[in-house]
Amino acid sequence: MPNGLKTALLLGLLSGLLLTIGELLGGANGLVIAFIFAAMMNFGSYWFSDKIVLRMYRAQPVGAGNRLYTIVERLSRQAGLPMPKVYVIPDPSPNAFATGRNPEHAAVAATEGILQILSDTELEGVIAHELTHVQHRDILISSVAATIAAAIMMAARQAQFAAMFGGYGGRDRDRGSNPIALLAMIVLAPLAAMLIQMAISRSREYAADAGGAQIAGNPYGLADALRKIDAVAKQVPLDANPATAHMFIVQPFTGGGLGSLFSSHPPTEARIRALLGGIR
Repeated sequence: MPNGLKTALLLGLLSGLLLTIGELLGGANGLVIAFIFAAMMNFGSYWFSDKIVLRMYRAQPVGAGNRLYTIVERLSRQAGLPMPKVYVIPDPSPNAFATGRNPEHAAVAATEGILQILSDTELEGVIAHELTHVQHRDILISSVAATIAAAIMMAARQAQFAAMFGGYGGRDRDRGSNPIALLAMIVLAPLAAMLIQMAISRSREYAADAGGAQIAGNPYGLADALRKIDAVAKQVPLDANPATAHMFIVQPFTGGGLGSLFSSHPPTEARIRALLGGIR
């Protein structure tokens, strides 16, 4: 299934889950309030994401003449994108991300660690991946997903407190609400929302890998870069805020087993297989 269609279906599933909660709550006003509150939080994050995240990681701007800037400039031109701002993060762990609310207000950041271990060809693959995120407006997509998921979690928590203190509205009691369905919603809806949100993020990573290979002209640089970054990042993990983990090209911290279900990134080997496809 194409990644764009998969993302649309997953966003639809999130929206359907939100509507189901609304039905179980009997159209409670709290659902609307939760959605508005979540939208306000994520709108602020979307609008100011570049400033917030770059400051969080102490990113320093670089200009013409810098190796990273030169590569970003060339690939932006190849992709037909406006030149983003370019930053270096003073951290030995190899990683990179792109941010910004649209291609006209984008920024690309890479750590000192990634600049040290990657060749120019490999670094081009990484930057092309990040520019694809900009091209696909993935910050907007992730903000929409985060808004719906946060509204679901807030509504479930509201229902939990309401049930603890005597129900969640006279209208709902009069209608003979199903307490089992309510309990299932309180427990399972936040988990389902989180899993769907992570699935959307993983789908966007596959799409950015494929788009990055097109911009760079081949998939080999990115595939080799992913192998190197994954290996070194496990030895030198990035001290990253979990809320920003989805932005990086690889998961900033290690995790496996059941925790991989909640990972914002697909397994690196799966990404490389998808990148190379039938190429031998």
